[in-house]
Amino acid sequence: MRADTADFVIVGGGIAGAAAAAHLAAQGRTILLERETQPGYHSTGRSAALFSETYGNRAIRTLSRASRAFYEARADGVSEHPILSPRGTLLYAMPGQMPALETMWAELSPLDPSIRRLDPGETRRLVPVLRHDQVEAAIHEPGAMDIDVHGLHQAYLRLFRGRGGRIVTEAAAQRLSFAGTWTVTTPAGDFAAPVVVDAAGAWADQVAELAGLPPVGLVPKRRTALIVAPPPGLEIGAWPLTIDVEESGYFKPEAGKLLVSPADETPVAPCDVQPDELDVAIAIDRLTRATTIEVRHVERKWAGLRSFVADKTPVVGFDPLAEGFFWLAGQGGYGIQTAEAMGRSAAALICRGDLPPDIARLGLEAKTLSPARFRPTR
Repeated sequence: MRADTADFVIVGGGIAGAAAAAHLAAQGRTILLERETQPGYHSTGRSAALFSETYGNRAIRTLSRASRAFYEARADGVSEHPILSPRGTLLYAMPGQMPALETMWAELSPLDPSIRRLDPGETRRLVPVLRHDQVEAAIHEPGAMDIDVHGLHQAYLRLFRGRGGRIVTEAAAQRLSFAGTWTVTTPAGDFAAPVVVDAAGAWADQVAELAGLPPVGLVPKRRTALIVAPPPGLEIGAWPLTIDVEESGYFKPEAGKLLVSPADETPVAPCDVQPDELDVAIAIDRLTRATTIEVRHVERKWAGLRSFVADKTPVVGFDPLAEGFFWLAGQGGYGIQTAEAMGRSAAALICRGDLPPDIARLGLEAKTLSPARFRPTR
């Protein structure tokens, strides 16, 4: 069977692959391969994403900052609805956590002049369900925003199709071979291009191994979430995402309900991950210890995967061990808020060999993202 040929073949239709595909399709024929029946089934489809320019390490913050204008412009007008909406974050210190809050304040306050330090009374006026004996102080970041994950992902897929891109579902990579060009063998057929982009999320190391390459050390980690009813008689719509400074659990409004998570990071093998009942119980216990909220029923629960490499910085660039094999992986919990800058960076590195000028001016270097940092030096 003859391979379907293109300039670029992308393995993985989550937010990273979709954003890169939208930008690459403007440069040449691009095929996007998705292992499931629809793109975004795994991590992207299960994300409760927040946009914050203070979240993550320096590389993540730079990529987030460079993505904001695109989101504020409703994905260049492609999305019918706003991508970002006001939310804010509240990081509070429970007893014994003040040293962590002081460290956090010293780190975050120079990044955003709108960030405020709150005393216990101010904190509880913002989120009145917090128990008075569980709040020592807090940091409020009013500029953090909710992200419409589905809307953003669909906007990228619409951009991709509008630029002539082709999406192939139920096309899990089974074999990758190179003979001047890469051929990806899937149940849906063979697809060939001089450049293959590994945007397979939690499966990215496995895709690399199919290509005969060593892994970069991706560790998928399970994150649990559940939906519960809000306290009766309270207006919760303006509450920020509320989390203790040591990240042992958080909650935020979600479509009139409360989304709750124990902020777990349990290493697991790549899979269609499901919530663990112990994590659900831990989430409820931590919520009720920190607040006056009573949980009588869990309305919905799920889990997603957040994949990290050791330095928690995304892996974006050509692998020095294989011509035309491009990594786009390791986004961890930051893949949605950085998607636009990551997609533009991937396209620029593939087509020109350097980062977009506006991102480079912010101080990010290609070598910071490159998979070469995981390869032996000669």
